[in-house]
Amino acid sequence: MNKNNTLLSLSGELLLNVKLKKETTELEQKLNNLSLIELSALLATDKEKKTFWINIYNAYYQILASRSNVQGKHIFKEKEISIADTVFSLDDIEHGILRKYRWKKSLGYLPNLFTSALIRNLAVKEIDYRIHFALNCGAKSCPPIAFYTFEKLNQQLDDAMYAFLSSETIIDTVNKTVKTSKLLFWYHGDFGGVKGIKSILKTVLQVEITTYNLEYNPYSWESHLANYV
Repeated sequence: MNKNNTLLSLSGELLLNVKLKKETTELEQKLNNLSLIELSALLATDKEKKTFWINIYNAYYQILASRSNVQGKHIFKEKEISIADTVFSLDDIEHGILRKYRWKKSLGYLPNLFTSALIRNLAVKEIDYRIHFALNCGAKSCPPIAFYTFEKLNQQLDDAMYAFLSSETIIDTVNKTVKTSKLLFWYHGDFGGVKGIKSILKTVLQVEITTYNLEYNPYSWESHLANYV
């Protein structure tokens, strides 16, 4: 069924057109012409939701950054993404849908009590910390943009995690410290706290770091658009 899910294909097609600098108006209109009933029905599972919304987030960040007059971090709050005759913001997609309505400033530990019923309905059932290695916010320190498909989603997310953490993590065996991306600090709770972060890094890097001190690299917000894999 999912091979024929035109909604998932549409999200990938939109992202491809953005990458190739082709016109996206027709595809954006198709997305907006959907009904909310169709959107919910076609995105019934977490796997479908992640595939669709990761591609949509990455496509629309690039679209908004080039089209909108909004600068800096305000771009994440602007409700300018029209899907199913409903406007979403990048924050709605990331923190509301893909992170199961976590409060943005709670390090991943608290829900946003003011989340709308619509976002709650569209949200994933379980938070997958690997999405943090797939979402690109246009900054130099962000993970690069890849094209996600339903059939290969889990392998693609694993690959994105391994590639990002391998490039962003430095292990000092002499001083017993491990430095990694600030992303893991900002979403501490999503990764299971310090213990969970160390466990993930140990698995990815194949190094025993249980007793190491955990530190985080400075995050560069310098603009780096069109950073595709």
